[in-house]
Amino acid sequence: MDDHPAEADEQRPENWPIGRLLGVASRSVERSWAQALEQRGLTHAGLIVLHFLDAGITSQTELARLARVEAQTMSRTIDRLEREGLVARSPYPGDRRRHVLSITAAGREAFAGAKNLERDVFPAVSDPEALRTALVQIVAALGDRS
Repeated sequence: MDDHPAEADEQRPENWPIGRLLGVASRSVERSWAQALEQRGLTHAGLIVLHFLDAGITSQTELARLARVEAQTMSRTIDRLEREGLVARSPYPGDRRRHVLSITAAGREAFAGAKNLERDVFPAVSDPEALRTALVQIVAALGDRS
């Protein structure tokens, strides 16, 4: 018999504050996501770069801006992807200091293999579009503060 029913009730996720729910969900999803990407030889940052390159973004500066990271962080990510043969750097016409980035065939294959990860890794929710909408609203509202 439970001597503290109110305390036990407070420990149920449906009774947690939203901040705690988001924090626990975020850490759990990030851990599962990172493990699934690692099994495919990718990182979260690397997948973001492959996504943008696949969409036609070829500037390292633009990649950093879109990914909301510092240029140095983006440079390290690109260096790793280049060493692994997933991206290539080519000289930028007319400016030897700049490079044009592109996704390689191996990078396209890795990106294609990761496209269904969300479906495979994340638990099903009753209304995935409502979840997506709420998360986009949170990111958009707080995005300028980071």
